[in-house]
Amino acid sequence: MTFLDQLNVTHPIIQAPMAGVSTPALAAAVSDAGGLGSIGVGATDAAGARAMIDTIRALTDRAFNVNVFVHATPTPDAAREAAWLHAMRPLFNAYEAEPPTGLRIIYRSFADDDAMFEMLVETAPPVVSFHFGLPDAARIKALKDAGCALIATATNLREAKAIAAAGLDAIIAQGIEAGGHRGMFDPDAADDMLGTFALTRLLVKNTSLPVIAAGGIMDGAGIRAVLDLGAVAAQLGTAFIACPESSADEAYRAALAGEAAQHTLLTKAISGRPARALANRFTAWASQTKAAVPDYPIAYDAGKALNAAAKAAGEHGFGAQWAGQGAPLSRAMPAADLVALLHRECS
Repeated sequence: MTFLDQLNVTHPIIQAPMAGVSTPALAAAVSDAGGLGSIGVGATDAAGARAMIDTIRALTDRAFNVNVFVHATPTPDAAREAAWLHAMRPLFNAYEAEPPTGLRIIYRSFADDDAMFEMLVETAPPVVSFHFGLPDAARIKALKDAGCALIATATNLREAKAIAAAGLDAIIAQGIEAGGHRGMFDPDAADDMLGTFALTRLLVKNTSLPVIAAGGIMDGAGIRAVLDLGAVAAQLGTAFIACPESSADEAYRAALAGEAAQHTLLTKAISGRPARALANRFTAWASQTKAAVPDYPIAYDAGKALNAAAKAAGEHGFGAQWAGQGAPLSRAMPAADLVALLHRECS
């Protein structure tokens, strides 16, 4: 029985978690349509995550995925954070706002969040996925004992082998084309920036786990291509942003449908970790600043404050508008219709 068969997923289509954009309604619609819907809970606490899981279960009886962030515990650096806020001050002042007086660790790593861990063991979602790394062996065993299938993101073969050694059930091969945060375990290590095709084939040939390809896949032709490379499924994120069930705001949707979609780029400035976004005013500023970016997610506290100040003044160019290189291929339609179309295109 294949990995997808075990989950009763009939189409080789996984909707990426996209914390802050994916919703229970989006995940449920994808799962009901035969794919695997996902939510990202890295930007909420255990109570918020439980509420999302309860909502999905009220909407569908199909399998779904819950994604958590397993980043290293950040190291506060008062001097670096003060210098970062000083560099950002002109941006705040342009919108008649003051930067924060200090920066906080706004998101806890799953590795440090006992409440999130205990809630996931109790609620036992069908799939739990890890981004930025792996939790310890005890947490992996407890989730597996609860009946959860476990998957994790790899950006290179070394990370994939660590995932296999940890006893997980599948690997997400995240190519450099992917939107949102790079799943690399160590953001300070050299990044080989492997593309989706090369990485997928590398992991298929050199690991025994099912491989899910992610990065730049927007239509059935892309899904078929990675299946031909040996992947068991494709994970698509940017393709689902324009669906009405996502929580993307109107400015994000307009940017995705406009010229900015032609110019995605990787930046650490928004959150403190490399992530691919639509070109906007924040990424333009980030490409010029010389200030050192604080650790993830400390830098995100500043970015969110700046975006809030700018939006209050009617400027929407400072948001975290994550998107992959396939962004110009985006199609706006209900999630169930998109899954059905993708399935027809790749058949």
